Amino acid sequence: MPHFDELPPQPTVTNIPVVTGWGGQPYMGCDAVVVLLRALAEACRANVNDAAEAHDFAAAVDIEADALAVRAIAHTINER
Repeated sequence: MPHFDELPPQPTVTNIPVVTGWGGQPYMGCDAVVVLLRALAEACRANVNDAAEAHDFAAAVDIEADALAVRAIAHTINER
């Protein structure tokens, strides 16, 4: 049973640096991509161990993608 006084875990991409490239596009460094891929792999292993279904893992990946998209948009808007 979840404890409602605890905050939900933050997406992994919350802590991954995003930089603005020459053309104003947001980029992540290779080391940041490695961190993200390892987090996704760990989520997959955790879901398998918890006997979760594939759409549970897909939902976790969607959360990461949404969080990264928001950060990228915010980063490029703040850079202008």
